[in-house]
Amino acid sequence: MIYKTRDFGEREIPDSKVLIFKQPIFGFDNYTRFTLIFDEEIGEQIVWLQSLEEPELCFLMFDPSVYEGFYKPEITEDIEKCLGAGEYACWVVLSVKEDFNESTVNLKSPVIINTATGVAVQTILEQDYSVRHPVLEGGN
Repeated sequence: MIYKTRDFGEREIPDSKVLIFKQPIFGFDNYTRFTLIFDEEIGEQIVWLQSLEEPELCFLMFDPSVYEGFYKPEITEDIEKCLGAGEYACWVVLSVKEDFNESTVNLKSPVIINTATGVAVQTILEQDYSVRHPVLEGGN
């Protein structure tokens, strides 16, 4: 199906790439259908989480695997039940500043996606992670 996007114009998004949020993104309870858009020029570390219901609703997301020695989100049983069995991908919301060196990520509230089913949630981790962790600050 063809969808309008905030930053990429109209895009064809196959059903297999549609994410359904069983726990909505905080503050956006009325929106449950999203997709991830990758930009080859940017690389795979940053993606756009684009609403398929509201073209202007889009979040920049960051792959937290660069923090693997430091960032180990623990998924609760409730989240596992919500997502179902399978492999999970984890993304964190990226807040880009004019000076990219001042950009931050929210490690406290990741988006977790079941890569096989496309079921997704945003959760608040019980672990003590920052909501404004500097992107370029590795595992500190």
